[in-house]
Amino acid sequence: MKTKVMKWIDRRFPLTSFIEHDLTGYPTPRNLSYWWNFGFLAGIVLVLQVATGIFLAFQYKPDTSLAFDSIQHIMRDVNFGWLLRYMHAMGASAFFFVIFVHMARTLYYGSYRAPRELLWWTGQGLLLLLMATAFMGYLLPWGQMSYWGATVITNLFRATPFIGEQVVVWLRGDFTVGDDTLTRFFALHYLFPFIIIGAVVIHLVALHTVKSSNPSGIDLADKDNIPFHPYFTAKDLYGLGLFLIVYSVFVFFIPNSLIEPANNIPANPMMTPNHIVPEWYFLPFYAILRSVPSLVGGVVAMGLSVMIFAFMPYLDRSRIPGGARYRPFYRIQFYLFLVDMLVLGYVGYVPPTSQTILLGQVATVWYFCSFFFLPFLSKVEERKLMQKGLPQEVKALIESEKLQKSIQGDMQ
Repeated sequence: MKTKVMKWIDRRFPLTSFIEHDLTGYPTPRNLSYWWNFGFLAGIVLVLQVATGIFLAFQYKPDTSLAFDSIQHIMRDVNFGWLLRYMHAMGASAFFFVIFVHMARTLYYGSYRAPRELLWWTGQGLLLLLMATAFMGYLLPWGQMSYWGATVITNLFRATPFIGEQVVVWLRGDFTVGDDTLTRFFALHYLFPFIIIGAVVIHLVALHTVKSSNPSGIDLADKDNIPFHPYFTAKDLYGLGLFLIVYSVFVFFIPNSLIEPANNIPANPMMTPNHIVPEWYFLPFYAILRSVPSLVGGVVAMGLSVMIFAFMPYLDRSRIPGGARYRPFYRIQFYLFLVDMLVLGYVGYVPPTSQTILLGQVATVWYFCSFFFLPFLSKVEERKLMQKGLPQEVKALIESEKLQKSIQGDMQ
């Protein structure tokens, strides 16, 4: 019966060939490490977010007089509503954590290089969509931090030349953050995940066109690839198990650890919090915004801090494959960049003082220097390494684009 059903479907839709070509039989480099699991984990978290969001929408009321109470109703009266709410709230943080690790792996191994520029750019588009979705969702609980966070961020659009005031009113639907803002943010927050799903499909099509990168930095020959199933499905499921353990600890034991306490107070336009703190995944960019004295300069710096990643295929001019694996200077710069991100996150979290503002300005300058100095660093590093004598395996990679010893070392 199963065979007959599949034959009936295959005559009308290429289901079997699709599964074989893009899922089970998809040729995958055999030397992939567990750092390549995070793309799969991002897809799992997206499914969790969409599923829990749909069920939460059944009970949520996008009205300024009912929104906060509807959250309390979900938490207290709806069967397992507390679980759905905590899964969705922790899922947002998990989504950004997985995406950031996924991006860090791409940067470390140089997986943004040709011919994967479009793959990298579609990933950057996904990040922007995810940021927009998270920002709009942050307003929905209608707590103090939600209200004032939305007020501050929407005010930033006043920096738009000539039409700044009109843009702010268009975003809010009113002259202040209110009922119209909440309604349209709820509608867009519900819509954007489905747009993200479409963008993920485009991202996967681009991935399957240029094939997966690998730690060596050079595309493997067909003989060095293996089917995705069962080798990497088992590897992904193992990573998923570890992820779910950590995720469950946050959901069941420390669900409020990443929720700002002020957001448990109903929004009050007449009472400004002492310190407005966005979610942790926005803190580095918020710190960059605060580090620039002028509004226009801060907005430009914050926007550029996100968009500048798209220029990595052209900023990194080194011919040495494998990213930081064979490039000690780039590896040091990469780790310093991670430390700089942590410093910016700390600066964005604490109240502004003269010391933290200065620290934020220094960290902001280093953030952009990490990108702007990369073209010079990559060429100087390549010349220095060639003068000192590269390992024979790296020379083979550069000169003939063969894997030889590199692949053998990965397999061992």
